[in-house]
Amino acid sequence: MNGRRFSGRCLAIGLLFALANGAAPSRAAQSPVAETPLAESAAQQKIVIGYLRRAEKGSAISRLLVPAENDGEAGAQIGVDDDAVTGEFLGQSYALVSRRLKTGEDAAAALADLAGQGASFILADLPAEALLKAADSPAGAKALIFNIGAPDDFLREESCRLNIVHVAPTRSMLADALAQYLVWRQWRKWFLVVGSHPRDRLWAEALQRSAARLGAKIVEERVYEDRGGARRSDSGVTQVQREMPAFTQGAPAHDVLVAADESAVFAEYLPYRNWDPRPVAGSAGLVPASWDASNENWGATQLQQRFERRFFRPMSPLDMNGWTAARMIGEAASHGAASDPASLRAHLLSPDFALAAFKGRKLTLRDWNLQLRQPILLSDGRNVVSLSPQDGFMHQFSELDTLGTDRPESKCRLK
Repeated sequence: MNGRRFSGRCLAIGLLFALANGAAPSRAAQSPVAETPLAESAAQQKIVIGYLRRAEKGSAISRLLVPAENDGEAGAQIGVDDDAVTGEFLGQSYALVSRRLKTGEDAAAALADLAGQGASFILADLPAEALLKAADSPAGAKALIFNIGAPDDFLREESCRLNIVHVAPTRSMLADALAQYLVWRQWRKWFLVVGSHPRDRLWAEALQRSAARLGAKIVEERVYEDRGGARRSDSGVTQVQREMPAFTQGAPAHDVLVAADESAVFAEYLPYRNWDPRPVAGSAGLVPASWDASNENWGATQLQQRFERRFFRPMSPLDMNGWTAARMIGEAASHGAASDPASLRAHLLSPDFALAAFKGRKLTLRDWNLQLRQPILLSDGRNVVSLSPQDGFMHQFSELDTLGTDRPESKCRLK
């Protein structure tokens, strides 16, 4: 056998093993396809991945929490780069094409635009209603959409779709992850503060469900009305310092203050300002998420460093969702399952699929609602405090199924 060809095959096998175990490819391994004789001799399969993102950036109390302009898309790009390293030895090339919605623009039309550029796999960071509209469109029906941004449980339940794979964890998964830790710590009495916006209520309902199923008690629920204001002005610190103790005064005895503030209006003001000296969790303090920029466990340091060298900022949960979705496509493609959306979905649902994602356990897909099983990190903003599921929470199939809606509870009927 030709020595260069043999060496190329050995390198390809080594790269496949490294990526399967969550390792980063070396810089030497990232040579262009044209430099590899083995790749030159093979007919190349081009895999185009679309990225469809919402119009708004989202709000934040602190300037340090304002989402980056390329939030999510940057993670997807790193994932596509990782796919390409393996793909060059398998006769595959990858491209990421992006489309950001304009305010008021139709999501279905934007998805059709990406499909026109050759993308049959779409990473979507869209609100729930826009996601369903895109999925139900003629172009969406021919695509496989990876939901990386919408946490709504109903998307995986009564409104589930066969062409939407859910990478983003649900609110119920996040709530169960937090509740398991609080119950493990014996912090069973919760003072729940809820924002006045609809998505705050949905987050609160997920927390209420978790408390009921895991044996915690909500001693009081209090609503924080969003009245606007300019707390980031010169007088903002003084205003908050006076308001938050008064707002939280008089609550029944509790172990922890749990905030449901998905709209990012008030929760970050609660730590160190609540009337009773109690820890804060939920939307501030101890926060459940699919990723945290401080995570260094399970080989995560190399992914964090590669991301930071490329984009000069920390990696966010949305970035991780984008990376994970791109790698799911690449992993399926390495098994010859990326010729069409149906083949790729079949591989993701097969026993052969498992993805190493720097979170201590291999990720797999729930076949009853196409939700990705995954551990949830609990972070205080500086360090990973814990990882759920917690020890002692057992399940007959997978401990990861203790997070969120389990098969017997599911309302999803995939067609």
